[in-house]
This record gives sequence, structure tokens and C-alpha cells, in this order.
Amino acid sequence: MCVSCSKRGFVWDFLPEEEILRLRELSRICKGDILKMTNIAGSGHPGGSISSLDIYLVVYSYARVYPEDPYREDRDRIIVSHGHTSPALYSVLGRLGFFSIDEAIATFRKAGSIFEGHVERKVPGIEWSTGNLGQGLSAGCGFALASKIRGLNYNTFVIMSDAEQIKGQVSEARKFAKKFALNNLTVIIDYNDMQISGRFSEIMPANIEANYLADGWGVIKVDGHDHAEIYRAIKMAISDSTKPYAIIARTVMGKGVSFMENNNEYHGRALREDELKRALEELGIDDDREKYIMIRNSMEISAEKNCLASTVSIDIGIPPTYRPSDKIDARNAFGRALLELGKLNNRSTGKTKIVVFDCDLASSVKVDYFAKELPEYFFEAGVEEHNTATVAGALSVNGVISVFADFGVFGIDEVYNQQRLNDINCTNLKLVLTHLGVDVGQDGKTHHCIDYIGLIRNLYGFKLIIPADANQMDRAVRYALSFYGNVVIGTFREPQPIILDEKGEPFFGGDYRFTYGEVNVVREGRGVTVLSYGNMLSRALKAINFLAERGLKVRLVNVPCPLDPDMDRIGKWLEEGPVIVYEDHNYYTGLGSVIADKMVELGIKGKLVKMGVKEYAPSGVPDELHKVLGLSVDDLVNKILEVTR
Repeated sequence: MCVSCSKRGFVWDFLPEEEILRLRELSRICKGDILKMTNIAGSGHPGGSISSLDIYLVVYSYARVYPEDPYREDRDRIIVSHGHTSPALYSVLGRLGFFSIDEAIATFRKAGSIFEGHVERKVPGIEWSTGNLGQGLSAGCGFALASKIRGLNYNTFVIMSDAEQIKGQVSEARKFAKKFALNNLTVIIDYNDMQISGRFSEIMPANIEANYLADGWGVIKVDGHDHAEIYRAIKMAISDSTKPYAIIARTVMGKGVSFMENNNEYHGRALREDELKRALEELGIDDDREKYIMIRNSMEISAEKNCLASTVSIDIGIPPTYRPSDKIDARNAFGRALLELGKLNNRSTGKTKIVVFDCDLASSVKVDYFAKELPEYFFEAGVEEHNTATVAGALSVNGVISVFADFGVFGIDEVYNQQRLNDINCTNLKLVLTHLGVDVGQDGKTHHCIDYIGLIRNLYGFKLIIPADANQMDRAVRYALSFYGNVVIGTFREPQPIILDEKGEPFFGGDYRFTYGEVNVVREGRGVTVLSYGNMLSRALKAINFLAERGLKVRLVNVPCPLDPDMDRIGKWLEEGPVIVYEDHNYYTGLGSVIADKMVELGIKGKLVKMGVKEYAPSGVPDELHKVLGLSVDDLVNKILEVTR
């Protein structure tokens, strides 16, 4: 059975009889693959894999995907949202020539194998790593949007389960797809009415058809095991350029194996040996497990990196130098730099396009400049952060730079799970978090984002930059957009003054270029060193200047990359004397904790003093709150004097 037996691109109006026969036979063979690989691994989801199998066979057989060139730019994109059905997907892709089917069956769920328990981007033919349900449609929106932005004219197919349709993010994605006319997006839903705890229709019933229709989608209902029906429905959907489509495919869990059919016990349980023998006999499949067990046992256990990156080509322009008289803060500097980069690159050929997402906060996060002048690259998603985080991430793996700007409590706290999946998928997201710390002030504790370092620290592939003023912000933005990878840039609501050197010139102006991980000595001193960043650096500078006037010269250092501080230099300062970390962040998870951990790891000795937020703060202006929390300028002065005694 080979992929060359079929044509690409849903070219027939109706599926020819020889193709139907080919798919039926492949379905029988793939069911055996599914049952064997889950049995050999001792775990997996055979029941749901079998119910989705015929959908996968039709979509992958006729979509414009190419086993010999799986990353061809104009290929159709296929997203599998219910990633636990990986056995079916691996079987179909293996049988269609994307990779060795024997390797997939033998090494499924073994450490070091690319064939993990839930689908992974590292596997040829798989576009997006999924597992936690409800994010696949959002990812599909990102892929479909990329097709339009880049003019590649491909279709995006999203295959989903019925149970995940009740998730709020799916509702958000449906509305996004309709608003932005993603008529190149088709969803196929495996409606087997079964999930772990019983029937979908009883656990949390939902009218899936009505929900899609209400949001302006077309809906087609089919028998999910009838290849000709599935094919015809997809053909109809992609032929209608007026709207996105949902195809609801009624299926049977465990279809074709008598004791598995409609039995949710097999949703997440591999067959025992006696059950497997019986199932293979029913299917007419040889029991050749010993061959696969030998392959599995001969494979060495290892860990494999998963990062599929693309190249970025942008013109970063020429940074300005802002002076105090310019009266510009870091947020506005971000907005201006973003607009400049958008103009330089989106209006040039051969440059990577920059796309901006907003969740009803454009004027607050300063992406309104970009929106006014480059509206075709700006997407206002309203109050739907979960969907937007995933759409932005998915778009970014398709040769586009995604910028998603949001308040800190929404852009990382609320959507941590979505950002974690972006991290797993090695996206190219530029996440700009504003209104950080208790600097948000009178909005109160629900809006004080004081935990962002701790959260982002959990994401292995994200860089974090907290600029100290408008000049450093401008240069950090140009740096962040210049390469492929996930970067968070953080800033605050209250205006941050331009940091000046001892001669009264902008410290981060002129020839200064941002270098990730570098620390900046703003004032030289001896004995005591104060480390700070962001909105607290200017406050720390007040304290250092006050003490300098009284004859005590204290070193002040800006640490704009809290996850990756330069420990060689910090270690030397710790040898010299006490180091104080002064930050508007959770005391237990901020820069102070990062440095403490690194001191232990590197065997660095010295006195580290942490000053941070130890409790949720009330409403109030920032200076009031810093005083309440023991983080005022006077508190820092007193702490410096205390450690010098």
C-alpha cells in the first residue's frame, strides 16, 4: 500500500471505487498496528485511535502533503488536537511512507523514540505537538492565518475529539476563525460519544452542531467510518470560500473489534495478550509482535531534542537615543520600535513579516501605533487570551514573527498552559508583558503580576528581558525580533525615567547595543552591590545617589535578563561584599532566588540579601505600596546601611 496510489489535493468529486477499497484495506492493517504498538508499549489509547483512524486515512491520503518532502512550504497543514490518538496517526503516516512503520510500532512510547505517547512536531507529517485538549483549533487558526499572510494558498485541517468541544478555548477559536474569514480552515470532529468516564452526551452534553452554526461556520455530518462520505464532505468544505467548516463524523470507539466497540474501558488501556490475540484474529492480522519486541529491546534509551526552527530575516533599523526631555517611557518606546520594524519589514520583499495580536488592550500595551498604520498585520482578538496565545504561537512556526502584547496577569499567569505548549512546540513568539509588579498600583492584587519570573523560569525555551528605560526597551525589541525563538519582554505601567550616566548622558543610548545575559554597571562602587532591573532601577539609583552625596559609594547594577544573569561578574561582587537584590517581584521566585540557586550550583560564597514582595499588596499608588511592602527608596537606603555595619 503506497501513497502514490492516490492523487493529492481532493481532485475527484467522488472517491473512486478502487480508492475506497484501498482505504478499507489500509484501515484493517492500521488497526493491527494500533493494537500491537500499544500492547508492546504496555500503554496508550487504542479505542479512540481506532475511532479516528478512518478520518486520518482520508485526510492524509488526499491532502497536499508529501512523504518525500514533508516540510514543503505549500503543503496543506494538518493539526491533530486530540494527541492521545497518536497510535492511529503514526500507523497512517508510516503506511503512507512518511517513515518506517516498523520503527513506529516497535518503539512507541519508549524513551528516545520520536514516537511519543502524544503527537510531536519532530515526527514527519505532524505539524503541532498536542496532548492537553482544547488547543488544536486555535493552532489551526494560526496555521490558516499564516497561509493568508504569506500567500501560500494551502488548506488547514484540524482533527478533534468530541469531548474537547466543551472547552472555552474552542469557542474562542471558532469566533476568531469566523471574524478573520479563515475559509481555508476545516475541522473534522471524531464524534464517538465516548470519553474516559463514560458517554460525552452524559458527562457534559453540548450541541456541537448548534455551536458551530451559531458562530457562523458551515456544518456537515457524516459517517466517520465511510471513507467516501468523509472525502465528499471535505471536498464540499474546501470548495466553499465563504466560511470555515466543521465536519461532524459519527464514529464507534474500537470499530471493527467486537469486544472493544463502544467500550470506554479501552479509551486509555492497551489490550492484554489474550485480548490482542483475539482482536488480531478478528481482523485477520498476523501476530508478529516478537519481531517488534526484538527491535524495541535493541534500541538504546536516550533523550532527544525537539526543536524545529526556521530562519528569520529582518531589518532591525537604527535605534534612537531618547533623552529625559523626550518624555517617553518604556511602553511607548516598545510601541514605536514595533511600528518602525513593521514598516521596514512588512513593506519589503524577502523580509520576515511581523504580525501583532491584541486582546482589547491596544492603547494600554501600545500596539495601537502598529494597528493604525499596518492594519492588515494586526489582529484584535478581544477578551480571549487563551486562544490568542496559541494562535500567535502556531502562526510563528510558519515563517512569521508573532508579537503578542498583554498585561502580565493575562499574558503569562492566565495562559501559562498555552505558553507551555508554545514552548514545547519551539515557537517564535515575542511575548510583551506590560503592567508588571505592584507598579500596577490601584488596580489591586488581582492585577499585580508579581510572579512572572517564576512562571517563565519553568519554560525551558523562553528568554526574559526586563528593560530599565525607553532606550534599553527599544534595543531589546530590535534584538528579540532578530532571531528565531521565544522571548518575553516585560515592562511596567508607570513611566520609567531615562537612566543617565554620571555625565548626565543616556546610559543606554548612543552606541549601546543590547546583549542577552549582560549586566550593566550603572554606578561604580565598592563593598556593597545592588542588583535591580526594570521599574526599580531608577528607585535604586535614587538611593545610591543619596548615599554617594554622603560619602558612601555603592555599586548599582542593572540585570535585564533575570533568568540568565552574568554569574561570573556577580560572583566577583559577592566575594567583595554583600549583594542586595532589589525587585518588585515575588520574594520567593524572583531574581534573588535565581541568583541564590546559581550560587549553590556554582559553589559561589557570599552574602546575598533579597528585597522583594512577600505578600499580596492592596490598592494604592506605587510609592505607597512599595512603602507598605518595605521596598521604598528609604527602605533600600536603610538596608544598605545595615549590611555595611
